[in-house]
Amino acid sequence: MERPLDYFNNLAQNDLLIGYNSHQLNQIAQELYSELTQLSAWGTPPKIILAEREPLRFIASFIAACAANCPVFLCNPDWGTQEWQQVFDLVQPDIIWGIGNREWGMGNRNNYQGPMLHAPCPMILIPTGGSSGQIKFAIHTWETLIASVQGFTEYFQLKQVNSFCFLPLYHVSGLMQFMRSFTTGGKLAIQPFKALKSGKILNIPQSEFFISLVPTQLQRILENPELTEWLSQFNTVLLGGAPAWNELLEKARFHRIRLAPTYGMTETASQIATLKPDDFLSGKISSGQILPHAQITIRNQQGEILNSNIIGNINIYAQSLALGYYPQTRESKTDFQVDDLGFLDEQGHLNIVGRNSDKIITGGENIYPTEIESAIQATQMVADICVIGIPDKHWGQALTAIYIPKQSDTSALKIQTLLKDKLSKFKIPKYWIPQHNLPRNSQGKINRQKLQQIATEFLQNPIT
Repeated sequence: MERPLDYFNNLAQNDLLIGYNSHQLNQIAQELYSELTQLSAWGTPPKIILAEREPLRFIASFIAACAANCPVFLCNPDWGTQEWQQVFDLVQPDIIWGIGNREWGMGNRNNYQGPMLHAPCPMILIPTGGSSGQIKFAIHTWETLIASVQGFTEYFQLKQVNSFCFLPLYHVSGLMQFMRSFTTGGKLAIQPFKALKSGKILNIPQSEFFISLVPTQLQRILENPELTEWLSQFNTVLLGGAPAWNELLEKARFHRIRLAPTYGMTETASQIATLKPDDFLSGKISSGQILPHAQITIRNQQGEILNSNIIGNINIYAQSLALGYYPQTRESKTDFQVDDLGFLDEQGHLNIVGRNSDKIITGGENIYPTEIESAIQATQMVADICVIGIPDKHWGQALTAIYIPKQSDTSALKIQTLLKDKLSKFKIPKYWIPQHNLPRNSQGKINRQKLQQIATEFLQNPIT
C-alpha cells in the first residue's frame, strides 16, 4: 500500500481540482509539509486541529499533515464556543489551522497516559456525535480510509473516481470524496451547495462523475426542473447521511435520477452498503449489497446470528472500521455493533428499519419513526417531519409529530384524515407541533434532543 508521502510526492503531477488552482494547492502543501517536518525534528509530530473553511487550504493542509505523519483532527469551523471548548480540552493541540490560524506553543502537549493508539500511519481523527451534544473523534488511519476507497472502486468496478462535492470536507462524506479522487488519480470538483441557487455551477461532464447528497439537498434539487435535469446526467448520485423517505425516492426514480442509496457512518469511513443505480431504477428499495471490504451480520439481543428477513441489531466488521474514539482504542478488534436495526434479504441486500434508541413504545406497541415519517411525507402536506416519543403517564410514550406544513393553512386534522387508511390507529401521532424549521445539521441529521425540548415547551404552553 502506498503511503501518504508517496501521494504527496506525486501531487505536482496530479491536476486534481476543478474550479481551483492545482499549482497553488501543491505550493501551499509543500510549504506546510516543510514546516511540519521541521517541527517534528524536535520530537513527537505535533497534533493539528484543521478547521480551514476554504477547500483549497483544507486539502493542502490535510495532505501535508498526513505526509508528515502528524495526527490531524478535522473540525467544523462553525462550531460554537461550547463545542470548541470540548475539543480543546480533549485534544490539547499543538497547532491550529483555520479559525484565525492561531498556534499554540509546543508546550501544550496532551499529558494523557492511558492506552492511546500508536499507529504506523498518521492518525486521521474525524468528528462525530456533534448533533447529540458531545463531540467525539473516530480514530482513522490512512490504511482505514484507503480500505474504504478500495472497497468502493471494486464495487463499482472503477480505476479512477471523479467526484462533485457539495458536502463539508471535515465530515466523512466530504473527506471520502476527496480521498477517492486523490488516491485514484481522478478529478474533484468542489462547490458550496448554495451555488445551485445562483446557477453558477461548474461545467463538468456529469456522466463521468459521482456526486454525493443528503436527502434534504436532493429534495431541494428535485423542486427545480432545470437542476433535476442537471442531476439526471450524473453517472451515480450517492445518497446518505440520513434516512430518505419513500416519496423522495419515488420522485427521484420518476425523474430517472441514477440514485444509489447508501449505508455507512463516520466509524466505517463512509459507506459499507450501496444500492447500485440500475437496481434503484428497476424499483428496488434497500441500502443495497455489502461492499467487498465489509461484512454485516444481523444478531438478536443474545448475539445469535439471525436468518434472512428477520430484524435485529446490525453488527459490522470492515477493514475501514475506526480503531476507536480518541484517545482510546476499541477493546473489541472484531465486529462493531451499532444502534441501527435492520435485516438482510435473500439477495443479501441490507434493509434499515430504524435506530434502536429512536424506537418508541406506546401502549406496549413498538413503533419505528421512519415508517410514520414516510407515511406523513407521502401526504405531500409537509415540507419536513420528525416523529418522536414523549413521556406519557397512560401510554408510556405518546407519539408526537413535529413538522413544517407546506401551506400555512395546512391543519393537523387534514393530515390525520389522510393517514387513517394507511396506518394503524396507534401509529397516528397523538400530538402535532408545527414549526418553521427543524434542527438538522449539514448532513441532514435531526437533533432529537432539541426536538424533545421543543415538544416539552409546546405542550406546557400550547397554542390556543
